[in-house]
Amino acid sequence: MNTATLDVKVSRKWTEVQGICGFELTAINGASLPSFSAGAHIDVHLPDGLVRQYSLCNNPNESNRYHIAVLRAADGRGGSKAIHDLVQEGDKVKISEPKNHFPLAHDAAHHLLLAGGIGITPILCMAERLSVADENFEMHYCARSRGRTAFVSRIDSSHFAHRVKFHFDDGDPDQVFDIAKTLEQAPADSHLYVCGPRGFMDAVLAEARRQNWVEGRLHYEFFGGVVEQSAGDKTFQVKLASNGVTVDVAPGCTVVQALAETGVELLTSCEQGVCGTCLTRVLDGTPDHRDSYLTDEEKAAGDQFMPCCSRSKTPVLVLDL
Repeated sequence: MNTATLDVKVSRKWTEVQGICGFELTAINGASLPSFSAGAHIDVHLPDGLVRQYSLCNNPNESNRYHIAVLRAADGRGGSKAIHDLVQEGDKVKISEPKNHFPLAHDAAHHLLLAGGIGITPILCMAERLSVADENFEMHYCARSRGRTAFVSRIDSSHFAHRVKFHFDDGDPDQVFDIAKTLEQAPADSHLYVCGPRGFMDAVLAEARRQNWVEGRLHYEFFGGVVEQSAGDKTFQVKLASNGVTVDVAPGCTVVQALAETGVELLTSCEQGVCGTCLTRVLDGTPDHRDSYLTDEEKAAGDQFMPCCSRSKTPVLVLDL
């Protein structure tokens, strides 16, 4: 296993959109960096000792720099907060050489690229490469809203803009992403590439398998894990405002699961607090936020939470259900 690291500098840091920072990494001596292929990632050694993996999102033909983009997950494992807060323009950091467990299948007749949220990073790199190589592809990019979608201007001004369709949660119904239809309409023998929140990826892959896509045509790489639990978690109660029913939520159990056991089904998707599908109003009590969907301001307000992953700091949460 290659554990060698490279010393690079942060030659540029910018805010791509709300909650997402971009970083340009270059060799300290101005030399070329090791080449990479579309879908590759690097390990970034952060100042607090954490090591995190980030996909390269610039054109793989570029040899003088690496670009990464990171979504700040306020209640994540700490990596995104560390790189947002502790890594500044001009700093030196250690990284690994690029690794690729998510490569393009260049022998495919057609490529279907699907990105959800920050999953755009490797997908955008793939689109750049396929465009340069003049290969057939189409790309779908799903995000919360246009204002929180990274790289919109870069895509709109690219040579492959006509191949890209955007899908926004707050957009018109006719532009909502239809997984089944998109997969059904793909040309025969297309290869599928998907990256994004775990729930998004699971839904896409499940539908592809339902439609009998051959596993060799399904390409993906999971970086996110399940929602972390704390050894200090305690049982709390949720109360439904509509009928006064109170349900216990034990350690290791989510609000969604506890309610389901009593016959109350909440609409969910990712089950990791990244998609916003199960967003629920809180009428009383203080949520223990563990999602990466709500902004810091929304979390501080305390009037909504994600029952798929978040818990309660108070003995009872009264929900608008």
